Amino acid sequence: MNHASNAGAGPAADPTLQSAVAKVKRHILPLFVVMFIVNYIDRVNIGFVRSQMESDLGIGAAAFGFGAGLFFIAYAIFEVPSNLLLQRIGARACLTRIMISWGLVATAMAFIQNETHFYILRFLLGVAEAGFFPGVIYYFTLWLPGAERGKAIAIFLSGSALASVISGPLAGLLLQIDAFGWQSWRWMFFIEGMASVLLCGFVWFWLDSRPHDAKWLEPAEQDALVAAIDEEQRAREAATGSKPSIWALLKDLQILLFCLIFFCVQLTIYAATFWLPSIIKRMGELSSVEVGLFNSIPWLISIVAMYAFARLASRWRFQQAWVATALLIAALGMFASTTGGPVFAFVSVCFAAIGFKAASSLFWPIPQGYLDARIAAGGDRPDQLGGQPRRLRRTDHLRSARTAHRLDPGRPLRPGRDLGAGGHRGVLRPHPARSQR
Repeated sequence: MNHASNAGAGPAADPTLQSAVAKVKRHILPLFVVMFIVNYIDRVNIGFVRSQMESDLGIGAAAFGFGAGLFFIAYAIFEVPSNLLLQRIGARACLTRIMISWGLVATAMAFIQNETHFYILRFLLGVAEAGFFPGVIYYFTLWLPGAERGKAIAIFLSGSALASVISGPLAGLLLQIDAFGWQSWRWMFFIEGMASVLLCGFVWFWLDSRPHDAKWLEPAEQDALVAAIDEEQRAREAATGSKPSIWALLKDLQILLFCLIFFCVQLTIYAATFWLPSIIKRMGELSSVEVGLFNSIPWLISIVAMYAFARLASRWRFQQAWVATALLIAALGMFASTTGGPVFAFVSVCFAAIGFKAASSLFWPIPQGYLDARIAAGGDRPDQLGGQPRRLRRTDHLRSARTAHRLDPGRPLRPGRDLGAGGHRGVLRPHPARSQR
């Protein structure tokens, strides 16, 4: 059977290819979701212990915001080199290296003694984590045909929503630990960091770099999978020409618009993630466990919304319109959160979470269909080009949060950014091959 000839029709056209895709999903997606959960928790867990670190170490709001921003500076600097290394040494070795390094740094957060230690370790955490997210997306381009990639990305991205649900109650429970003279926040960093270190061993033995390395696939399934992906690559190059340089991508209006949209979405997500625990604490006299449970509510709602929007977009096809709708919901929710007290702000963030989480999951198939999959790990990624500066800007707003009755004084600007990103949806075009489906 000529697998290549059937590639354009999708996995359902070839039983062997269909079987291979199903096996790939079962083999890699659960692990990647768990990895993303652990990664996300290690990245944002400082939001639950800001007040404890301030009282124990004297790390105030300004220092906290600066340290949070250092993570994203390091992430931006080292993200592209990390993914070029992935292409050179293979996904298994590179993703294992990323996991063990970020796990060790996250664990070391338990031993900090002052602001300087906090700054250094947040920067090193950014260095260690750099390349994980785009590395996984690139991994999908090596293992899944385009028709299946969007679904896999949506499942992978659900890990961030699951992590948001889990992180609050988990932090609340860990903050009850008081043993061996350590403060509870140190135990939280130590235990959550060691989870990443332990997981990296499983990653090394479970993942393979390419389909032909996978002993859990039959030889015919390996050939069908590689043939389908190669056929898509040839069709993409025939439609768009030879592989563009990084500089050509940087001058591409489509790429710049992708960056702007991703900038707006992530700016909103991280602002809400870091400051939601502070909003909840102002709602009343709540324990750490209660704060964690309340913190999980918006993200539980967002998980349902992500899949509801994905089904609607799959049924009605026009992906750009659904992303714009989700961004509008996020903008309205974030704006509403600035107009009332803590309880109203919490309800508004729940509403906004529906929008920005749905937009985040729906966004990726659009640039993925536009960009050359072969260079997905080396510089054409919107999160590399536009994803990190917005996080640094977000941390600048943290400095005045202690005296504010809302998330921060910069938030009224964010709905405008979300709406602006939504407006660009009418300009963006999917990849020609995708638009013909």
